[in-house]
Amino acid sequence: MADKRLLWRTRRIYYGWPMLVGVATAQVVSWGILYYAFSVFVAPMQAELGWSTVELTGAYSLALLCSGLAAVPVGRWVDSRGPRALMTTGSLLAVMLVLAWSQVQSLPAFYLIMAGIGLVSAGVLYEPAFAIVAVWFRRLRGQALTLLTFFGAFASFIFIPLSAWLVGQLGWRGALVALAGLLGTVTVPIHALLLRRRPESLGLLPDGEAVAGDTLPALPPERSVAAGAALRELRFWLLSFAFAVSTFAGVTMTVHVIPYLIGRGHGPGFAATVAGLFGLMSLLGRMVIAPLAERVPRQWVTAGLIGMQLAGLAILAGFGESTAGALAYVALFGAGSGVLTIMRAALLAEHYGPAHYGAINGAQNLALTAARTLAPVGTGVIVMASGGYGSLLWGLVGLLALGAWAVLQASDPAQHGAPVADLPPARH
Repeated sequence: MADKRLLWRTRRIYYGWPMLVGVATAQVVSWGILYYAFSVFVAPMQAELGWSTVELTGAYSLALLCSGLAAVPVGRWVDSRGPRALMTTGSLLAVMLVLAWSQVQSLPAFYLIMAGIGLVSAGVLYEPAFAIVAVWFRRLRGQALTLLTFFGAFASFIFIPLSAWLVGQLGWRGALVALAGLLGTVTVPIHALLLRRRPESLGLLPDGEAVAGDTLPALPPERSVAAGAALRELRFWLLSFAFAVSTFAGVTMTVHVIPYLIGRGHGPGFAATVAGLFGLMSLLGRMVIAPLAERVPRQWVTAGLIGMQLAGLAILAGFGESTAGALAYVALFGAGSGVLTIMRAALLAEHYGPAHYGAINGAQNLALTAARTLAPVGTGVIVMASGGYGSLLWGLVGLLALGAWAVLQASDPAQHGAPVADLPPARH
């Protein structure tokens, strides 16, 4: 063990960085196949199996629900046992489930498979990856989260067209077999061979700046709050509300922006282009805006990002018939949404520390799951009841204003509830 620690002390590159690049690469493939590729398979499955769009998308919604419900036990597992076994097993199961999907013949079997994909997604997508960043990085968490989510932004760009090409070449069943092979080839070795539980196991401390036993000054112990104590803080619920509202708005616009723009007189091609630009704006936001959080308090940056979403929707509601208005919407809303992914993970780590990050993050993810689940159906009912999109968009503007207010309230120590004693970082 001493020789192993000495080896990593003498290397210039902190092990957390190459491990994070590996994890980020696996995220691209996992997100691309387990989340984004689904839309490509709806039409060919309908053509062969005769299932309706509602039946197919219902299975997808079930997967999202199962993923959210599994977030809490997944977080607790990562906190107590580390990510390696969980993410490796999850990737292996994901391969088998995608292969099972390629052979599906009955709707009940498809629903079971998608429920399984939702469960394993909780163990291989962002939530455990964020926990890795929380444990391995401290001063550099912002940069690490930016790197991780920067990679992740390419998942839809790569795997939607790749999946469509594979369907054209191999049929939808053959395409899923090919994607399952790619998923196993990339993700399983990364998770099995690269992941380590904590930097201390290599004789390191977070960021690689101070090494146990060296003469360099170490950072003071980081505050870590138990999950139960975090859930008793008003701050946790204020932040959860804010991010749930943002998620609700994001899912709503993913579903409704194309029909809204067409209804305002734009052509289908332009409406689809605006929807597609969301990913690009999200990526640009992470590159340009995320570094601000290293110089400005993250609470203020987060409130500003929700304000960008709010402004984008207000412009769309008021000037959605113009090309400039539609483009201004996607620029503001897309960039704000992309960076909020980073801010959510960073704020949780900043407020509650790494020791119980997985469980706290999983609990907050339940609120986001509720928002994702309610948004498509709930907003559809609003549009039908009001006879148009105006009430929906201005209602979202109001919700986002409340979300920004909640973030600012969470930055006030007086709003946090009873003080929670600092706990030393867990040593597992």
